[in-house]
Amino acid sequence: MAMKKTSSTITISSVVVESAANTSTFQKVDLQLNPLDNEVFVVTGINLDPDAPDSVANTSTTVDASVSTTLRSSVGTISDSNVMASARTQIICNAAMTPDGGIPFTREDPLTVPPGEDYLAVIATNDFYVNIVGTGNGNAKSARCRLYGYRARADANTYAALVQSELLS
Repeated sequence: MAMKKTSSTITISSVVVESAANTSTFQKVDLQLNPLDNEVFVVTGINLDPDAPDSVANTSTTVDASVSTTLRSSVGTISDSNVMASARTQIICNAAMTPDGGIPFTREDPLTVPPGEDYLAVIATNDFYVNIVGTGNGNAKSARCRLYGYRARADANTYAALVQSELLS
C-alpha cells in the first residue's frame, strides 16, 4: 500500500449518548480529510469506554459500543468489516445464583496495533462513527472514544481502492 505520512500523531476524542434507553445511536465524527489530495487517516489505536449497564434484579443488561468507518444500522462487532473496534460491558443475571443483581463482565476487542502490523485501519472517507446501544437498562447510556492516528497521502490507485472498499463494507 503506497501511503506517505503527512502529519504527526493526532488524537481525536468523541462521545456518543443514547437518544433514549436501549436505543441504537451513533455520533458522526468529521475528520476533514482532503479528497483532492487523496488524504486518508491511518488509525494506530483506539480507546473505547462504554458506561456500565444498570444492575436490575433478575435481568441481564448490556452496553455495546463500536467505532466504525461507515454508518451502521446496528452497533456491530469486529466481525463486521467496517468496525474498527468494539467493546461490551454486561451484567449477567441468573435468578438462582444472584437474585439481587448479577455478575459483571467487560469485553474489549483490539484497541492497539497488533504486533507486526503498522496500523489498525485506514479511513479513506471523510468521517467515522461512534455507535452505542444498551439492552435491559432503565437509563440512557454513553460511550467515550479516543482515536489515535495520523494523516497520510495515498497514491491514486490505493486511494480509489480504499474508498471503494470502505463504501462497499
